[in-house]
Amino acid sequence: MALLRRAGYTGLSMRDAMPYLRGERRGRVAVITLDDGYLDNLENALPALLAQGFTATCYVVSATLGSHNLWDEQKLGVRKRLMDGAQLRQWHDAGMEVGAHSRSHPRLTRCDEPSLRDEIAGSRAELEDVIGATVNQFCYPYGDTDQRVAEAARQAGYEAATATRRGRARPGMDLFQLPRVQVARHHWLLPFAQRVFTAYEDRRA
Repeated sequence: MALLRRAGYTGLSMRDAMPYLRGERRGRVAVITLDDGYLDNLENALPALLAQGFTATCYVVSATLGSHNLWDEQKLGVRKRLMDGAQLRQWHDAGMEVGAHSRSHPRLTRCDEPSLRDEIAGSRAELEDVIGATVNQFCYPYGDTDQRVAEAARQAGYEAATATRRGRARPGMDLFQLPRVQVARHHWLLPFAQRVFTAYEDRRA
């Protein structure tokens, strides 16, 4: 976070970055998104974000609040706690954004139409009920999307949706197929800077 600030960037949530993504504003901004709604986002990421005056979007799996990451536990054997409703409200009340990440973290391209609507629109409704505010951003679980899934996100009333396709988002891109730069805990400063400040990820898209 401090490196972004020193490089002249402002870290923004998807909500705050929308004018830049639409081409309505210009500036050195980095959109910060966190997937799944882990408790450590509240415990570790939030203080770091607030220290730099940044905002971020946390994409939450709405039917698993207060539980753990079943999708990763089954696949990778990694079990992590997820925020419950009260903790999610703390995140929101601190000025951060809550986005939707489906109800149960399925591969959406495999869902039939009723299930697809439930996962996408249902997640939004559940999260809005928890935080008492509008949820405008969506993130496809596993980055699994196609034209049908993206259209379902549009129809559900979201403003934009992110996938896992590599690259930096720019004005003029399809707001429902936005790429992202993945930053993991094993990425130290040099790999982080390479991914964020150069065309490295764009070339690997």
